[in-house]
Amino acid sequence: MSNPALLYIDQTQFIEDVRALAALLRSGDWQPDFIVGIGRGGLVPAVFLSHATGIALLSVDHSSKVPTFGDELLAKLADKTKDGIRLLIVDDINDSGKTLRYLREEFLKTGGVAAHLRVAVLIDNIRSIETVDYRARTIDRNEEPRWFVFPWEAMAEREDMLVDAAVKHHTPN
Repeated sequence: MSNPALLYIDQTQFIEDVRALAALLRSGDWQPDFIVGIGRGGLVPAVFLSHATGIALLSVDHSSKVPTFGDELLAKLADKTKDGIRLLIVDDINDSGKTLRYLREEFLKTGGVAAHLRVAVLIDNIRSIETVDYRARTIDRNEEPRWFVFPWEAMAEREDMLVDAAVKHHTPN
């Protein structure tokens, strides 16, 4: 199994993508009460989007794999939607869709109101098993197999990125 090629997203492209999401939110008829950054990849885009829109930020650590930690936060957020609070989940990429599927299922399982939850990503793979409400860019994984490295991920050692990319790139949906 060979490692996929890495495609580095520079800061300029990242900022353009966040601005595109902010414009979509401003032009729509649905406004979230909170932006929810999904750890780890969605935290930085969520912070930037929060600043770009003036919408308050919350976060859920999904990537740590600490048992029940993220699920407890999702349950608290789901409970807020029962009172009409609208949430926008932000992640960096909707690639396979497994993360978004898990988050939505956990949100609904704990009584969250689906109409009060939307999802935004910087990059949306049209072949994902999940859909999003807002995207800055769309890709087709059949045409773009490279592994995206966002500015905050570029801090990692190249070998670590390649290992991570190889594992996630070759994990079946």
